[in-house]
Amino acid sequence: MTTTLAQWLDAAVTQQGVAPKLAGSIATVAAACVEIAAVLRVAPIAGQTGLAGATNVQGEAQKELDVISNDIFIKHLRQNTDISILVSEELDEALHMQNQGAYAIACDPLDGSSNLDVNVTVGTIFSVLAVDPANPELLQAGTRQLAAGYAAYGPSTSLVLSFGKSVSVFTLDANGVFVLSADAVRVPAASGEYAINTARERFWDAATRAYVAENVAGETGPAGKRYNMRWIGSMVGDIHRILMRGGIFMYPLDSETAAKGGRLRLLYEANPMGLIIEAAGGAATTGRGRILEVPPQDIHQRIPVILGSADEVARVEAHYRAQG
Repeated sequence: MTTTLAQWLDAAVTQQGVAPKLAGSIATVAAACVEIAAVLRVAPIAGQTGLAGATNVQGEAQKELDVISNDIFIKHLRQNTDISILVSEELDEALHMQNQGAYAIACDPLDGSSNLDVNVTVGTIFSVLAVDPANPELLQAGTRQLAAGYAAYGPSTSLVLSFGKSVSVFTLDANGVFVLSADAVRVPAASGEYAINTARERFWDAATRAYVAENVAGETGPAGKRYNMRWIGSMVGDIHRILMRGGIFMYPLDSETAAKGGRLRLLYEANPMGLIIEAAGGAATTGRGRILEVPPQDIHQRIPVILGSADEVARVEAHYRAQG
């Protein structure tokens, strides 16, 4: 017997004490993801994989589908009166809806869009925060997230959700309905895979160099086992692999990104992924502290991100401690 997302959310309300309006907000985000998945399926035919001719607040060139995905989010969120604010990678400022709801959504509507023209997995990442619409506080630490999730648009479309205690995975069926495909997912504590962009090695700090060198040494090194390096270049793609079979994802602070604080965004990339990985038994760190405890200073704040299998993250943190 299959369990749909709607049925799962109903059970979360009745059995886990999840607020009905929070469950409804998750359903709204999921509906946006269903529409994005439908657009992506035919984007190459429609000629929508190219640049939009603009840059976002990060100074990054926007793809046409970045803009389309952001517009889809805005359309769906405006239809839910319980959601009052959207923080998006594609918007310079937070978008305040006419709604006076108690929830804010922080999202990257289309993560990994540089891979669109080669049909590699891309995704949507989102976080749900409680806010007072009359005096909204958006700069909340990740520990205050009510829920987080991502959609991975690949050979199938997966929706991964967590309210902070466990992680569930849904798959989009042929009728456009999300169906539960894995529940209580756990990240293996140890793994033989790591994901890092080795083209940036010249910028790495000593701790990152030391950890990767140990992995490259394989059986002859301190780890005593063979490692494989995996790098998709789409955070959602790399994290989904790690969630399902273990590993570690690293985008550490380096000499090129230090001036900006890091590469990935805290509110709508690091925090939601950190919540999901921790809820699945993994760990998420900057190298020098827990990601979910970092106090945000700006809605587009960047930080270093290292997360995945707990044993591997602990090894990286040990190298940072050794560096002082």
